[in-house]
Amino acid sequence: MLALFDGVRLTPSQRRIAQCLLERGARAAYLSSGEVAELARVSQPSVTRFAMALGYPGYPGLRKAIRDLGEPDPAHPVDNELQDAVRGEVATLARLADRLADGTGERSAVADAAKLLSGSRPLPVLGLRAAAPVAGYFGYFAAKIHPDVRVLDQGGTLLTDRLEQARAAGATAMLAVVLPRYPREALDALRDARTAGLSVVVLTDSPVSPAAEFADAVLTAAVGSRLVFDLQAGPMALAMVLLQAICDIEPAQSLARLEEFEASAARRGVFVA
Repeated sequence: MLALFDGVRLTPSQRRIAQCLLERGARAAYLSSGEVAELARVSQPSVTRFAMALGYPGYPGLRKAIRDLGEPDPAHPVDNELQDAVRGEVATLARLADRLADGTGERSAVADAAKLLSGSRPLPVLGLRAAAPVAGYFGYFAAKIHPDVRVLDQGGTLLTDRLEQARAAGATAMLAVVLPRYPREALDALRDARTAGLSVVVLTDSPVSPAAEFADAVLTAAVGSRLVFDLQAGPMALAMVLLQAICDIEPAQSLARLEEFEASAARRGVFVA
């Protein structure tokens, strides 16, 4: 049944419907649209729109497709929905690894993006809403090897102020993490950054992301969509790959800054191990 949903961008309510069907396995093929709506706590029209999002004219078509899948073979048990979601992330990371092979365009794109970002003083890192944890993760470690990293994870009118302040302080480029469902204020911030004269590296989930049109360089890693909320293992891994590429531009300088941090942390007793 998971194959019916794979690769389709679903809204949160549609994911609840998909989860409801997955949890009931073969029994889902005998539920009415009203029963599905009640179980998933959505409206009946939402069930119809869910079926249409999967390419069926209505819920009866989807129910027939589920019935056609047949009963599972007990001799070959399939993964449950949680296992499948995690294995999906493993597959996403494997595809990302393949794209980063030597001589590939993706490997070159990461290197080019790193060059844009490494020389920016300060280095603004944008990540709003669902993308804020990825931006914060990148920013935390980037600050160990870069003298001035500014994580911009709050929207509103102050965001433009902070972008302009970074530009006035000497910033030449910005990293923007923009993930589904693509906040409007994040796209507005990309537009403002370009207007301010910053080069923009966008880390997003797809080459057709709406953030791509504002980017000087685009790096992509898919998000997992098999649970109610997105899994972000791919973007998180790509963010660290990008940071590694930044370190590799000036390895001696990066190592020296890391050693300075470790000495300071030891002196202050920051860590227990």
